[in-house]
Amino acid sequence: MLRLDHLPTEPTVAMFMCMLCKARMLEEAYSFCAKLISKNLNFQAYVFNPVLWALCKCGNSSLALQLFYMMKKNGIAHNVCSYTALLYGFGRECLWVDLYSFLDQMRSDGCKPNVVTYTVIIKFLCDDGRIVEAFEILKSMEIEGCDPDLITYNIIIRALCLYDRTCDVVELLQLVHRRGFSPDPYTYAALAGGIMKVGKTEIAYELLRKVFTRNCTVDVVVYNIYFHCLCRNNRSREAFSLLKSMTKGGIVPTTVSYNTVLRGFCRDNEIQHALKLLECFEWPESGPDVVSFNTVLSAACKLGDLVLIQRVLQYMECKGVEPDVRSLTCLVRYLSTVGRYSECWRLLEYMICNSPVPSSVTFNIFLDKLCRNGFNSKAYQIFERIQKAGLSLDRKTYNILLRSFLRKRDIDLVERLIQDMYKQRLDPDLFINGSKISGLCQEGNISTALFTRGRTLGNGLTLSMETCNRSLKTVIHKNNHRDMTCHGMVTA
Repeated sequence: MLRLDHLPTEPTVAMFMCMLCKARMLEEAYSFCAKLISKNLNFQAYVFNPVLWALCKCGNSSLALQLFYMMKKNGIAHNVCSYTALLYGFGRECLWVDLYSFLDQMRSDGCKPNVVTYTVIIKFLCDDGRIVEAFEILKSMEIEGCDPDLITYNIIIRALCLYDRTCDVVELLQLVHRRGFSPDPYTYAALAGGIMKVGKTEIAYELLRKVFTRNCTVDVVVYNIYFHCLCRNNRSREAFSLLKSMTKGGIVPTTVSYNTVLRGFCRDNEIQHALKLLECFEWPESGPDVVSFNTVLSAACKLGDLVLIQRVLQYMECKGVEPDVRSLTCLVRYLSTVGRYSECWRLLEYMICNSPVPSSVTFNIFLDKLCRNGFNSKAYQIFERIQKAGLSLDRKTYNILLRSFLRKRDIDLVERLIQDMYKQRLDPDLFINGSKISGLCQEGNISTALFTRGRTLGNGLTLSMETCNRSLKTVIHKNNHRDMTCHGMVTA
């Protein structure tokens, strides 16, 4: 149309922009905006706002900013929605200097932030742990005569709960009441979600129980938080009953709803109920996902129930769900626990050569079992194979091997592993350093022991009194006053 100089109407363009954004065709949407602007068409900001929002929501605030200034240069007046989109993008990407600068520009351009603008800023500040700044924005709202709504308060309440600032929560709830708001189910959900994060599940349960006993209107998100509360308080059967009754109220459970209850049954060792939910209950159209199967598979592996493991894997295959790294890590845990090391290693070899690639957690489980059962040389061979494959190893991997070799007094191998750790920019833990120092002292290798002690202290770790005393006794026994002075154990 544009090539033929047929000019679409403003509503047509606005609808087309929305369609492009919904289809995630953001490059095309941006190019189309640029062409419209270059033709000096006198369209209003609402036509371009969907593209600004879509770019900012997908983390491309820099491109959104280019479009924003392109609009401004061609005389298109931005509205509050345009500015809010950019503030959303900066907040999402934690670009706080840009956000505050742009907020100042918004005000200087004569566009007054509204409650949505401020709520967006407060949300991202809270998500980033900047609670003090969130309260400062709240004060700015009051000064400017922009009244916060219940959504604004709910966001801050949840953040305060997450950071266990109970006194501030009480004060804010009192303020909410003074402003004439009544806490809604989402307020309680925000409270419960935050309180649960700091481990106070019983309080969270009581809060949400009041919401449900009063028959308040809630959505599936609130249900899911309540399911989590119930299951964390060993009330999985109650959660299951509520799950079955949800649909009567016209609310369709999500996969998250089912997985939460499933996890509750497995945590309570009610595996038969978990199987009933997994195999017999009517799930959403997509059916159980890999998280659902992993939940039951993990429980079956911990129980060492081979029949149950095979049953879950067969049903997984029947539903066309591919195992992921967590699924296979569960099997590694089972096989290594029951001593089937050859099969376990074959599974790991398959994962290394194909996919999913094993994580350091997968390797650590197997290496730990081998070391605990005295197969140190085999554990080290596997460690070398992992290194050759170029796979990532973490501090725990090294510490598993180091503890085992220290027990065997294999100091050369311990030293080799520690040197390799330093090359990987990993530090041995306190136990490893303490054990190494003790071993060196027993061998009479005082200089190396004191050097290790100095490096440990230099890394900010504090050795136990027993280790320090052993070092001191050995040095005194050897009558090595120079070593004691050099390493700060006594003054000159």
